[in-house]
Amino acid sequence: MNPLKKLAGQTALYGLSTIVGRLLNYLLVPLYTYQFADPRDFGVLTEFYAYASFLNVVLTYGMETALFNFSAKRPDKARVYSTALISLAGTGFLFLAAVLAQADELAELLRYPGRADWVIWLGWILVLDAFCAIPFAKLREQQRGARFALLKTFNILVNIAGNLFFIGLAKWAHDSGQAGWLARVGDWYDPAIGIGYVFVANLIASVATGLCLLPEYLAARAWPSLSLWRAMLRYALPLLLTGLAGMVNETLDRVLIKYLLPADSAMEQLGIYGACYKVAILMTIFIQAFRYAAEPFFFAHYRQQDARQLYALVMRWFVIACAFLFLAVMMNMAWIQYFIGARYRVGLDIAPILLMANLCLGVYFNLSIWYKLTEQTRFGAWLTFWGAAATLALNLWWIPAYGYRGAAWATLACYASMAALSWLLGRKYYPVPYDLKRLLGYPLLVLAIWFAATHLPDLGRVGDLLARNALLLSFVLLTWALERRPAL
Repeated sequence: MNPLKKLAGQTALYGLSTIVGRLLNYLLVPLYTYQFADPRDFGVLTEFYAYASFLNVVLTYGMETALFNFSAKRPDKARVYSTALISLAGTGFLFLAAVLAQADELAELLRYPGRADWVIWLGWILVLDAFCAIPFAKLREQQRGARFALLKTFNILVNIAGNLFFIGLAKWAHDSGQAGWLARVGDWYDPAIGIGYVFVANLIASVATGLCLLPEYLAARAWPSLSLWRAMLRYALPLLLTGLAGMVNETLDRVLIKYLLPADSAMEQLGIYGACYKVAILMTIFIQAFRYAAEPFFFAHYRQQDARQLYALVMRWFVIACAFLFLAVMMNMAWIQYFIGARYRVGLDIAPILLMANLCLGVYFNLSIWYKLTEQTRFGAWLTFWGAAATLALNLWWIPAYGYRGAAWATLACYASMAALSWLLGRKYYPVPYDLKRLLGYPLLVLAIWFAATHLPDLGRVGDLLARNALLLSFVLLTWALERRPAL
């Protein structure tokens, strides 16, 4: 099979569970905002899951990529798998023990006194998800995309069902004073827990997924190797910092908003920012699905003579797809905006900024393959230090001045600078013949089309939507015409 078509197929397969899950989780936003009318409650979720994204990278510390790398280059694949699995189990146990011992203190530190239960539940979720990461990575390495997608979808559906039961049905039955069997359902809801039922539903889903992965756990029969573990750590730990490049930029702003803005408005602004982030979901879904498929794909083809030409081709089509998604969202914002509540739409002007930031993040991920393939992961660490410093500096500067809009611009500036630096270093250590004219041209083209669309005359609601989508179609046709002929 053509390798590019194979990658596209794997992206679609891995993306199926991701797309379904993200969309279903996205549809939970109205449930949360209607059942918990105070925007500060949504701000709590935004903050806690920002911590979760960051800590998930810490608790897996690059072992997924280490599994791909060492499995591709060593004959003892079973020993590589067992070593990675035992490593994450041990560190996860230590992390959970620390959380359980210090839950009250952590809740006080986060300014949620008396909410140690939220901290404990999140700790269990993080450890269980980290322990599931290696079996899921093994499924990707074996290209067993169907089982991967099935289990991911199962996890999502259990989580959705838990949310609908606790926050939808049980809370409604409790608050409305239902009688009969509905009263017994209402007894499952405790107002003291409140928004914490989101964590309860997530924890149930994580436990259920772990049980479904028992065959993968039991397959780890080879005795782990201490020397192999050390080699994997040397390879993986710099990737921990590289992974943090994405998560620090994605999560630090949501943490800092709470602490850099006035207390009377910080959580409301955090809720608006978190809700408007959802508008960029299509770009986020595509990049996540692409990453699941692309990393093992890149390692599997690195010995081929035309590998670098293939990587350049993948990058070009990746940028084209992201440019299309940017334009599709912006041209249809007239109806997409209704997916978030009216009180949140004031922040929709950050949507194009966040979409472009995600495009730059995806480009950075594509470019990062050079230091992974050459085992020079220290460069990933250096790029991460740059990104973390830029994110911290820009957020400290722009959030107090511009609120959540400053956070959005800081995200774009950081991702773009990291991609540029990675490209410059890659030219020296692992040159790939990227077509820069098209890689820069397509994003600039969609920005120009979007700018033109904002200056269309008033055509009425339907006419405006048709005109904007005609511009979207013009981009598709122009891209098709350009890609039919070789680059100049």
